[in-house]
Amino acid sequence: MSSSTASSSNRRRSQPRSSARRSRGRPNPSSSGGGGSRNKKYKIVLLGEGRVGKTSILVRYCRNEYDGKQPPTLNASYMDKRINIGGSKSMGLSIWDTAGQERFHALGPIYYRDADAALIVYDITDAESFTRCRKWVKELRKIVGDDIDIAIAGNKVDLEKNRHVDKNEALEFAASVGATHFNTSAKLNKGLDDAFLNLAKKISKKQERMSKNSSSGGGASLGGAGGHRSSGAPKLVLVDESTRGPAKQGGCC
Repeated sequence: MSSSTASSSNRRRSQPRSSARRSRGRPNPSSSGGGGSRNKKYKIVLLGEGRVGKTSILVRYCRNEYDGKQPPTLNASYMDKRINIGGSKSMGLSIWDTAGQERFHALGPIYYRDADAALIVYDITDAESFTRCRKWVKELRKIVGDDIDIAIAGNKVDLEKNRHVDKNEALEFAASVGATHFNTSAKLNKGLDDAFLNLAKKISKKQERMSKNSSSGGGASLGGAGGHRSSGAPKLVLVDESTRGPAKQGGCC
């Protein structure tokens, strides 16, 4: 073995492995479902206005990290995580963080058209971000279909004293669109496990029903990100960006 080959092999062996991975490029080929059920990943998208805390939720849930000065997302990014959904059963998730700023809304359908579920996030201190949740639900179902599983997250409950969204109104809205409502805080790591576990279990039950229909001659296809992730996904870009102006006060958690 040449010295250059040995050096390359050693570098590959020394790279750490992680169950939570953030991508700035195309999805991992194993997400296509071609490597067996254990390699299949189901796609959950985070939707909501800018600065409601979607990126903080993603990073806290997948990496257990929190940055109160998290820069906003440009276009989209995603992380993978495998979770236990009961007993010995586990599920691989690809959780996508999409840009909430108005100028990026036209790009949204590119990233969530093949989603299996969605977590729609609003900021409890920002009534407008809650009002616009209805728009996100409508747009999501128009692109993906009415049967997509949805959960609603009232984020930043660590700022409860500054709440501007009525709790009962939020619960009523979630029920009206067939979603479960969760109170969350990326800063306190509150409610995130429950929200994603709820969606994962809903996805699992739906896939089981579809599998039974298929085996009984119904012809159903195991769709979603676990079954037909496009290999031609657009390039993903993240904002880092010391060039951007200061973020609005109030944090992104």
